Amino acid sequence: MIFPRSAGILLHPTSLPGAYGIGELGAEALRFCSYLHDAGIKIWQVLPLNPTGYGDSPYQSLSAFAGNPLLISLETLVEEGWLDKEDLRALPEFPTDRVDFSKVIPWKFGLLRKAASRFLATATSEVKSDFWKFVQENRVWLDDYALFMAAKDAHQGKVWTDWDADLAARDHSAIAKWRGKLSSEIASYKFWQFEFFRQWNVVRENCARQGIRIMGDIPIYAAQDSADVWAHPEMFWLDDKGSPLKVSGVPPDYFSATGQLWGNPLYRWDVMKNDGYRWWIERVRASVRMFDMVRLDHFRGFEAYWEIPAGEPTAMHGKWFKGPGAELFKVLTDKLGPLPIVAENLGVITPEVEAIRKNFGYPGMAILQFAFSTDPQAPTFRPHNYEQQLVAYTGGHDNDTMFGWWRSGVAQSTRTQADVRKEYADAQNYFGASAAQFDEEVNWIFIREVMKSVANTVLFPMQDVLGLGSEARMNTPGTLGGNWTWRLCPDSLREADQCRLKLFTEIYDR
Repeated sequence: MIFPRSAGILLHPTSLPGAYGIGELGAEALRFCSYLHDAGIKIWQVLPLNPTGYGDSPYQSLSAFAGNPLLISLETLVEEGWLDKEDLRALPEFPTDRVDFSKVIPWKFGLLRKAASRFLATATSEVKSDFWKFVQENRVWLDDYALFMAAKDAHQGKVWTDWDADLAARDHSAIAKWRGKLSSEIASYKFWQFEFFRQWNVVRENCARQGIRIMGDIPIYAAQDSADVWAHPEMFWLDDKGSPLKVSGVPPDYFSATGQLWGNPLYRWDVMKNDGYRWWIERVRASVRMFDMVRLDHFRGFEAYWEIPAGEPTAMHGKWFKGPGAELFKVLTDKLGPLPIVAENLGVITPEVEAIRKNFGYPGMAILQFAFSTDPQAPTFRPHNYEQQLVAYTGGHDNDTMFGWWRSGVAQSTRTQADVRKEYADAQNYFGASAAQFDEEVNWIFIREVMKSVANTVLFPMQDVLGLGSEARMNTPGTLGGNWTWRLCPDSLREADQCRLKLFTEIYDR
């Protein structure tokens, strides 16, 4: 699918400012839409919006279909009558520049439970009708998700393989017993999904009115501790107790000399094929209903994936195995029509991967920050080699910020000091800029170069627009703790940056 020439901003909703410890789908989200509109920006890219599990990562989600209840706007719940204003006054002391998940999660879920209880007890028949309609329309995933989450709470948050054996194995009588035992908790989880999607639709409709498309993100793998793996164990490489036999990752790369060990259980593609790829059809259908465009994470893994035996301490001892390839995308296209997919084709990319991408018309990606590295793909990331059917970035959510890259040297990468010196020198020569100019505004030098390129779609992390350093980095691959926490401070959205973006979008026809 060919996208119109435009520019966008990457900002996950958890990073929005606000008083309640984490970004929400309320007034601040609507204000951000207006900020983008006035800056001439036509795309808002978000990370996966699913409920987060291990490490608070949106790529390790408790469900591939559900929305994250932590994003629900508390002020909207007050407006709707499910909370009182007084409920929001006893605030913990939250930091303004990051999400402290250890404080936010227990406090906010206490209020969400109160809202669910009031909704289920007092909602009008008209609102309840909308709720039950939502439940019915989403039964394909919602029933399993709500039971999974309620059962997880009942087992003190343990991984599902450590639950009561009958429930972990999805014994029919155990399922019926737990559905009855946890009926109130299950109803709460269903209400939170109803409310999440109702609030999300308000944000999306507001963006649409202002000419802004929202770009979502589909992680390639499901988390081991998820409703998807628990409900469909036959689709994954698991032993008889539900533990993974083979797990995901990538071989040694720019970020790690030992590779990246993600740990997700790998798919039984043979089983999925025999089922007509039904789970994937439903997953992509749900995504294209939520978003105008979707980034398909780790696209190369559909052609061939790195298989690591469970229990390995690193990703080094894996092997490549063939995935479903073009067959999966043909089935998806036949069922759902042309798809607005952006293929994340970074890493070890082969001609076979590119053939699939081009055959279905999916634009690939280029990261300008990698353009001067020792990565074999580096030359293709330089703007003079761009093609129109491309999504170009200064950096992505796994990169350091532009100022962080310029100032941090080797940092958390596999580069040597000599590599870094050459990388910086090559970048300065390419842009015709001095070290002093990079010191002053390396972010805008890179943004402008991407803006004026032929790539139809260009995107910038909000941190680069603001000129922030490594302290604002969203994620460092291969590390645990401290990721996914960055937030905009209340006064971060400066008019000067907005005007500069507007100027560039006008000069370069975006």
